[in-house]
Amino acid sequence: MSGLQDKVVIVTGGARGIGAAAAARMARDGAQVVVTDLLSEEGEKTAIEIEGVFLQHDVTSEDDWQSVVAATVERYGRVDGLVNNAGVATGSPIESETLEQFERVLKINLTGVFLGLRAVIEPMKAAGGGSIVNIASITGLIGLPGVSGYGASKWGVRGLTKIAATELGQHRIRVNAVNPGVIYTPMTIERDAQLGEGNFPLAPLGRIGVPEEIGEAVSFLISDAASYTTGAEITVDGGWTSGQTMMTQHLDTTDETAA
Repeated sequence: MSGLQDKVVIVTGGARGIGAAAAARMARDGAQVVVTDLLSEEGEKTAIEIEGVFLQHDVTSEDDWQSVVAATVERYGRVDGLVNNAGVATGSPIESETLEQFERVLKINLTGVFLGLRAVIEPMKAAGGGSIVNIASITGLIGLPGVSGYGASKWGVRGLTKIAATELGQHRIRVNAVNPGVIYTPMTIERDAQLGEGNFPLAPLGRIGVPEEIGEAVSFLISDAASYTTGAEITVDGGWTSGQTMMTQHLDTTDETAA
């Protein structure tokens, strides 16, 4: 991938799953990657494997965001990219979703993205521009039942991406989103154990995805290869949302796991 050499990129929720795959892809392409997560042991392991840096980070904390960005600038002198990946998934119909659960998911998945966007604007301006990728979801594209809090948060991430792209383009800061479909990660492994890494009849490609396939899309959008791309979305779902079956069938997402 061109256009990533020596770029400094922060990846939230980078300890495992999609975040770790994106961090690894960008590191292989020459980026200096700062992995952040609440999971310190797994985060340290991922950072060591990619020869990056790990910082413990609660994305709902303004103070944590200030500390992460300051530490990154102190170490590398700049911030060129941000991947807002950290998130949680819960599944409940609206009727049974508690206010506490709904607000918790919004705070992590949507407010966390807002805080991240805001935190990197000044250092990216100082660097002459930058690239931000927000991890949304196909649940932000369709009215998938049973995921009220998660779906609402991802619709919000998509909208925030568009607004940020229009506001920050004048500063040469690009903002794009990736919409993963069903991806085999620690966040979904319990829910999708019956599918394994293979069969998924709702997707035209007939399988669920793997984190590395999302990492490729993220790496492209962060890189200079996407220099004229902002306010865009890449959907990586095996074609699921291009068909009609997803409108009448959905996965049971009653279990909650961390990203």
